[in-house]
Amino acid sequence: MAPVDKTSLADPVTPELDSTTDELDSRRSWVIVAAAAVSMFTVFAIGYSFGAFFESMADEFGTGSGATALSFSITIAVSFFLSRWTGLWGDRFGPRPLLIAAAISLSTGLLATTLAPNIYVGYVTYGFGVGLAIALGYVPLVSAVTTWFEAKRATATGIAVAGIGLGTMVGSPASAALIDATSWRTTYVIYAIVGAGLLLGAASVARAGPSASDPGRLPSFKELFSKRDFQLLYGAITFSSLGLFVPFVFVATYAEERGTSEVWAAVLISIIGGASVIGRLGLGALADRAGAMRLFRLSITIMMLSHVIWLTGGDRYWQLVIYTVVLGLSYGGFIALSPVVTAERFGLVGLGGVLGTLYTSAGIGTLAGPPIAGVLRDEFGYRWAIGFAVTMTSVAVAILMAFRPSNPT
Repeated sequence: MAPVDKTSLADPVTPELDSTTDELDSRRSWVIVAAAAVSMFTVFAIGYSFGAFFESMADEFGTGSGATALSFSITIAVSFFLSRWTGLWGDRFGPRPLLIAAAISLSTGLLATTLAPNIYVGYVTYGFGVGLAIALGYVPLVSAVTTWFEAKRATATGIAVAGIGLGTMVGSPASAALIDATSWRTTYVIYAIVGAGLLLGAASVARAGPSASDPGRLPSFKELFSKRDFQLLYGAITFSSLGLFVPFVFVATYAEERGTSEVWAAVLISIIGGASVIGRLGLGALADRAGAMRLFRLSITIMMLSHVIWLTGGDRYWQLVIYTVVLGLSYGGFIALSPVVTAERFGLVGLGGVLGTLYTSAGIGTLAGPPIAGVLRDEFGYRWAIGFAVTMTSVAVAILMAFRPSNPT
């Protein structure tokens, strides 16, 4: 086989492997997938359950929808913005020390939030504590999984990120039940203890795979943005994220204001998580045969159409169930396929850093989307907030139509 240029960002790269290449796609590889799934389950179960805390925190702190939603936005945005560096750290040091740091950050941030006297302190304690934990427990683990697989890379990645869906499915109803039985502050104490334990358990078995290599220097934004593929992916993820996270904050409250009980309203977030597991597993496995970019584009298109279902749902709970199922399936595909598409376009060398840089686009969308939707909801009603989600995701679909799958540049 002819040697390849390992510094290229434009073409897929397969680094030279040592004598441990027989570990690729091995039983040990699947242990790493399990550790990655546990890590993502933990950090996203807590981060994405914020909708269950929304009303309790807003009532106690006396804040409006936009200001309260900003707490969630800061958390997820911090996680994506920091992923540029945590991805590089994962490439250099492996996932284990990062998972230990995630356990410390998660528990410290949650415990500090229980002492917050106002929402502004919560922006710092919850936003940065939980946000950093997500950044440490997500992209570095996705990158680590890719270094353990060759033939089943898309399938393995889909299974690993299914932990996000399971966390979303479990986190919101569990939070609602715990808040009802205790308080939102006590619930965060419980999560600090349990979450740290799960992350430390994952750290005990996690390590980089046989195809891991020295990533070298982290490419600058300018270098990455000189690539047309990177520009398009960045734009598509930015606009899709502007709409994607609106339901995570508002769909439960939307249902409650239309007569749905708090528990059944929280179930809607759980449905998104459960359906996303199916999307991650199904589309992840299918991508090994049908092509990751084709399915990635399809996922975002269906995501846009799902928001239309919410827009026309009115007071009908069953239509909200359909909405969350369709959204979850497409969202699962979106999350599972984005690292696979990135690996195909830019190679495995330094993937964590490249993927983390790409995910800063989601940070922009997350930081801006829910607060804008919150202001629109307070000023004009839910239809404007939901219409915002539809419009932003439509722009993402239009951007992906410009993609040339067979000629990455």
